[in-house]
Amino acid sequence: MGPLDSYLPYLLNRAGARIATAFGEEVRPLGASLQIWRVLAALRESDGRRMGELSRTISIEVSTLTRLVDTMEKNGLVKRRRDGADARAVALHVTPAGRRLTRRILPIAERYEAVALDGFTAREVESLKQALRRLFENIEKLER
Repeated sequence: MGPLDSYLPYLLNRAGARIATAFGEEVRPLGASLQIWRVLAALRESDGRRMGELSRTISIEVSTLTRLVDTMEKNGLVKRRRDGADARAVALHVTPAGRRLTRRILPIAERYEAVALDGFTAREVESLKQALRRLFENIEKLER
C-alpha cells in the first residue's frame, strides 16, 4: 500500500468517481444523469425547494444548477413557480413525468448503495455515514 492509498481525499474521490461513473451510465438510457437524479431525489424528499437551498443540499453551484433545471424544465421533469410566501423567490416542483422518472431511478440508486455497502455491518454503515457527514461539515469550514 503506497502513500496515495492512505490519502483520504484520494480514497474518497476514487470511490465517488467509480460510483458516479457507473451510475451515470446506467441511468443515461432513461434520459437522466447523476446530477438530474440528485435534483429529483432532493425534490422527492422535499418538493418546492428554492434554488439556493437546493444548490446547498445537493452541492451543485447555483449557475450550474440553473442550467440543469432549464434542461429539466424543457424535458418536462420540473416546473418553476413563484413561492407563495415570497413572490421574488422561485420554488422548484417535480412534475408527474419527473415523479415517474424518480420511481424508475430509485431502485437503481438503492442497489448501488447496497452493493457499495456489501459486507458492512449495520453499525459500520451508520458510523461511515456519520463520519462522512462530519467530514463534509469540517471541509465546509475551509470555504467560510
